[in-house]
Amino acid sequence: MATILRKIAEQLLSRTTFSDLAMDRARDAAVDTIGCMIAGSGDESVAALTRAFDGEIAGGGAARLVTGGSASPSFAALINATAAHALDFDDNFHPARAHASAVLVPALLAVLTRGKATSGKRFLEAYLAGLEAQAAVGFGVNPSHYNRGWHATATVGSIGAAAGVARLLGADEERLVAAMSLATSLACGPKGQFGTSAKPLHAGIAARNAVDAARMALAGMSGRPDILERPQGFLDLFGGDNARGWDGLTFEEEHIIESRGVVTKRHPCCASTHRAVDALLDIKQEHGLLAADIIRIETKVGISAARNLAYPEPADEMQARFSMQYCLATAFLKGSLSLSDFTRQEIGRAEIREFMPRVEMQSYSADEEKGVERLPHIVTVTMRDGRILNKSRLHAKGSLEAPMSVHEREVKFMDCLRWRNRNVSGASFLQLRGLADVENLSGDDPFWSLIADRQSP
Repeated sequence: MATILRKIAEQLLSRTTFSDLAMDRARDAAVDTIGCMIAGSGDESVAALTRAFDGEIAGGGAARLVTGGSASPSFAALINATAAHALDFDDNFHPARAHASAVLVPALLAVLTRGKATSGKRFLEAYLAGLEAQAAVGFGVNPSHYNRGWHATATVGSIGAAAGVARLLGADEERLVAAMSLATSLACGPKGQFGTSAKPLHAGIAARNAVDAARMALAGMSGRPDILERPQGFLDLFGGDNARGWDGLTFEEEHIIESRGVVTKRHPCCASTHRAVDALLDIKQEHGLLAADIIRIETKVGISAARNLAYPEPADEMQARFSMQYCLATAFLKGSLSLSDFTRQEIGRAEIREFMPRVEMQSYSADEEKGVERLPHIVTVTMRDGRILNKSRLHAKGSLEAPMSVHEREVKFMDCLRWRNRNVSGASFLQLRGLADVENLSGDDPFWSLIADRQSP
C-alpha cells in the first residue's frame, strides 16, 4: 500500500493543469501575502531577526529580502515569512488550520534566486501544489492537532510548503516524498506562544524548514515515506486525542482552493476574533447603536478560539491582536479595525479601556463541538432599553462564502503600503496582479522592486 506522503506526491505531480479560477485565487493570495510581507517588514520581530543574523545578511546571498539586501535562501525564507505573519494580517486556510500563504509565498520566493528564473505561472502552480499538500496533511490530524495546542502554520504548513518548494525546483516523486518527510522532522510550534513575537517567527521557521527540506531532498537526503502514519510518526505524536488519520483522504478534480479557498483577512488581528467582530459590526450598522446604548457584549466562540485569545487586558500591540475584548471594543467604537489600531499608543486609549469590561467571552463545550467541523460565532448585545440583539457568523468576511471584492483587496494592500511608508498608488497592486504573466521571475527581476525596501541597504 502506498504511504500517505507518496499518495500526496502522486497527486501533486499528476495535477498538471489548473483552472483559471484556481490560478486567479492563487494570484490573489500571493499579492495579499506580499502586501502583508511589506507591512510587516518594519516590525520588531523582523528587526530582531536581522540583528540576530546580521553577519549572514551582511555577507549577502542569492535570495532577496523584503527589508532590502539579500541573504541565503534559508535566511530569506525565515525573514520574509516572519514579516508576512508579523502583523497577523495574512490569510487563513481552514483545511490545514494554518496561515498557509505566509509560509508558502516567502518560501517559494526564497528559491527564486539571482540567476535562477521561473515563470509567474509556474510559481503559482507551485503555490497551488503546496496548498493542496497542506490540506492533505491537515486532513489526517486537524482539528485535533490544532486543538491540542500545535500551531499548524509551523507544523502542517512546513510539511506542505516543502512539497510546493520541491515542485518549483523540479523534484520527482521520490524527492517530493523526501522533502515532506524531512520537513516532518523539523516541524514544531506551540500555540502557547501566541501573543508574542515567537508566533510570527513560527511562520518564518516553517518557511525556512520548507526551503531547507526541499533543497536537502534534491541533494539526496531522505526520510521515511511513512512518517505521517507509522508508530512514533506525525499522527502518533502530534495528532491529539481525536485525529482521524488519512484512511478517508481523497482528491477531487476541483482544486482545494476552488472548493474551500483561503480566507483573506479583513482585520489585522487573530482570526479567532474575526467572526465576532464582523457580527458586532453588522449589529451596529443594522441598529445604529451607540456605545452609551450598550450594557454588555457577550461572545460565544470555539474552544480553540477562546484559548487563542488569552489577553483580556492586553499590555502591548501583539497581545492586543489576541484580545477579544480589545478587538471588539475598538471595532465598535471606530467602526473598523486597521493596522493603526495596533500600536502602544492606541491600545492605551481611555475610551477603549473603559469599554472593554463590557465584553465577555465564552466557548462552546466539548460536547457541542464533537463531530462538528465548524460552529458559528455568536454575539449577543444587551441594551440599556432592555432589548437583546443577536447575530451569528459562520464565515468571516474574506472567506469563500463572504468574499472581498477587488476594490476591498486593493484598499487592504494600500493600507499595508501606507503602514510601511511606501509610495501609495494602485500601480503596484495592478503590477503584482499580473504575476501569472511574468515570463522570467527571479531575484534579478524588476518584480522585486515592487516588494523590497529600496531605502534599506
